Amino acid sequence: MNIETLKSEKTKQLPGANLEDQDLSEFDLTAVNLAGANLMGAHLVSVNLEGSHLEGANLMGASLQGADLRANLLGANLMQADLTGADLRGSNLRGANLMGATVAGASLTAAFLSGANLMSVNFQGVDLRGADLRGANLTGANLKGADLSRADLQGALLNQANLEESDLRGANLAGANLAGANLLCAELEAASLNGANLYQACLLGTILETYHD
Repeated sequence: MNIETLKSEKTKQLPGANLEDQDLSEFDLTAVNLAGANLMGAHLVSVNLEGSHLEGANLMGASLQGADLRANLLGANLMQADLTGADLRGSNLRGANLMGATVAGASLTAAFLSGANLMSVNFQGVDLRGADLRGANLTGANLKGADLSRADLQGALLNQANLEESDLRGANLAGANLAGANLLCAELEAASLNGANLYQACLLGTILETYHD
């Protein structure tokens, strides 16, 4: 891959490009096609990727702090990526792998995360309002103080997850697995828990004014 070609904006079509460990911090990557590209360990701090195609891209260990990632990341590999402060509002992360990723201060409002692998990810205090998390794997995830109001968690795996003081008002938890989850002082007003598994979940101090069909 000729980095100067990309830097000079001569092309926006780079599917399958090999950009492993490259420093792309000064590049204009809006609406670029990097579907299936190898961006493992790439430096993309504060880069604008709005509208870009990153379907199936390998972003394992990439530095994406403060990046605009309002993009198509369907099935992307974001394992151990640094997404601190990244803008992921409305992003398509369906089936993506974020295991081990850092997401402190990131915004995931209305993001599409259905079927994503979010095992043990630290979402403490993260904004996930209205996010689509249907069938997502959040086993052991830290969601303490996270805003999950109106999020769709239908069928999600939340076993052993930490949801202490989280905002789940109006959330859809129908059929979710919350076995062993910590819901200490969580807000669940108008949330749907139809068919949810709450075996050995901690509900101390939880407001359970829930919705039922």
